[in-house]
Amino acid sequence: MTRRTFVATAVVALLVIPTSTFASLGGSVSTVEADRVQMRAAQLRIMRTSSYTFHELQSPAGVTIREYYGPAGTVFGVAWEGPWPPDMRQLLGQYFDQFQRANEASRSTRRARGVLVVNDGSLVVQISGHTRSFSGFAYAPGLLPQGVQPGVIR
Repeated sequence: MTRRTFVATAVVALLVIPTSTFASLGGSVSTVEADRVQMRAAQLRIMRTSSYTFHELQSPAGVTIREYYGPAGTVFGVAWEGPWPPDMRQLLGQYFDQFQRANEASRSTRRARGVLVVNDGSLVVQISGHTRSFSGFAYAPGLLPQGVQPGVIR
């Protein structure tokens, strides 16, 4: 294989790798390290309980992200805080389009500022913030491990 063919193959492979390989909501915990590398984040801590585990990462921009997963290894919740909002597409993964539709639908009935709440039964997202202070969380109620209450996602 020539160098040119190898480079072309590598570029095509990188372009077709889906972004859902990151440890986003509904994704697999086995990709948390890929998430950390993608964000160039530092691993702050890993906390384990009998029902769930979370990884806490901090980006160079100061955004802290917590990814919660159950014994089966599926990410059931994410939370964030920091001076900037995180990449919601990366955090919500397969739920991003659902979030975006709900957000657009609520624009006509909510104030331009304040807390954004999306709750359609299969996805719950709450976002609040103002200049240099953003926070929020998201979870899929159907993915919560047995005995875990949504209040742990913060």
